[in-house]
Amino acid sequence: MCVARRANRGRSIRSAGKPAREQDRHKGVGVAASQNIEISKKGYAAFDAGDVETVLNDYDDNVEFVVPGNSAVSGTYRGKDGVKELFGKVAEQNFKITPTRFLADDDVVVVLSQVSVGGESGLQADEFTYREGKIVKAQNYGDSAFVERVFGTK
Repeated sequence: MCVARRANRGRSIRSAGKPAREQDRHKGVGVAASQNIEISKKGYAAFDAGDVETVLNDYDDNVEFVVPGNSAVSGTYRGKDGVKELFGKVAEQNFKITPTRFLADDDVVVVLSQVSVGGESGLQADEFTYREGKIVKAQNYGDSAFVERVFGTK
């Protein structure tokens, strides 16, 4: 028996020689990820246009939005009212966010962005977890010192 056959004995092989379990692990990921990216892109466009209600339609009623650090906008915002409160706080400083890249893996979308606020600019990432087309958790990753300079500390 050749070495390749002996190595693959007992394994189900599908296309490209990958084991069945490896192919099944990725089954369906592309569709959910691409749908979630499209929802994210539409949300960022609506936010840029000042259409907060359209943005909030993409959030689950029980969403949790986490902004780390010790700035005046840091904290965990719960529900759509909490997210609206966060958006109101950042709007006071003429907050502008420009997404540069959308990355997704199944139900998680990461958006890399350029942020301009309070006369300063920086980079940040936001991670959104989706369930049935709605954001159930949002986590901000950015320069907390930058955010504290612009918004002040608690």
